[in-house]
Amino acid sequence: MPSEHIEVQVRPGAEGDLDALTDIYNHYVLETAITFDTEAFTPEERRPWLLSHPEDGPHRLMVAVDADSQRILGYATSSAFRPKPAYETSVAVTVYLVPDAAGRGVGTLLYEALFEALAGEDLHRAYAGIAQPNEASVRLHERFGFRHIGTYREAGRKFGRYWDVARYEKDL
Repeated sequence: MPSEHIEVQVRPGAEGDLDALTDIYNHYVLETAITFDTEAFTPEERRPWLLSHPEDGPHRLMVAVDADSQRILGYATSSAFRPKPAYETSVAVTVYLVPDAAGRGVGTLLYEALFEALAGEDLHRAYAGIAQPNEASVRLHERFGFRHIGTYREAGRKFGRYWDVARYEKDL
């Protein structure tokens, strides 16, 4: 892990970020059990996902950028929790980082910006699912006031084994 200090800027995601965001997500698809997607995406396949996160409203996409190189270091989203109308005041949140940005405070900056952007929205709760084990993600979510509400045991199968998913919630 590089130790040099980097200045990070957080801004809303834009269509020009699509290739980099797709690359970040595909790393987790192909190399980890953090997401239960199992096939890599093309940027065009990810475009509807990006477009479902406008600059306003409850479904946001925040992007962390290295201020010097303009390299995208990661992103955080709030998305529809479930498709039925009664869930409209709930969001699912997540953070994905380039591997060398982990442990450097980038996830914290992303969640700070995301929750600040959501503060004026008509939202009641945020939910997160964390495939286990993932202590860094658990610590990040607990730092932001998420509490563990249960675990789905062996909820997903990837890489030839079953994975648990811990569920967390936060009042908004």
